[in-house]
Amino acid sequence: MASFVRSEEQLVTEVFVTNLDVSIDFYRTLGFAVLRREGHFAELSWEDHLFFLDESPEMACSHPHPQANIRIMVPDVDRYWRLAEQLRAPIISEIADRPYGLRDFILTDPDGFGLRFATPLSSHSPNSHA
Repeated sequence: MASFVRSEEQLVTEVFVTNLDVSIDFYRTLGFAVLRREGHFAELSWEDHLFFLDESPEMACSHPHPQANIRIMVPDVDRYWRLAEQLRAPIISEIADRPYGLRDFILTDPDGFGLRFATPLSSHSPNSHA
């Protein structure tokens, strides 16, 4: 069966943020590319995958822990751990080797959305589920 859209455009995450400028700076520091910005909306990417930010203060997360997170696979998760510490980003889950085959951690963005950075452990496939 043919795809309706490219796989990178399918299941795109859109996050509501309270301050678009602050969020763009945060995500850019982590390595996301800003593809475009129009008014209260920004389109970012990680490699070829899209990630949207929508400045809607009334809809931004107000929970102490994220309701969801996205997993970002990287070749050296410890590098991103150091970057998270430099950013003083809130950490939900400390960096560790997990039984599901990843070394990972979870931080939150300025509005409380979760980002799980992960690297496969050498004995597991990068397609392990977490």
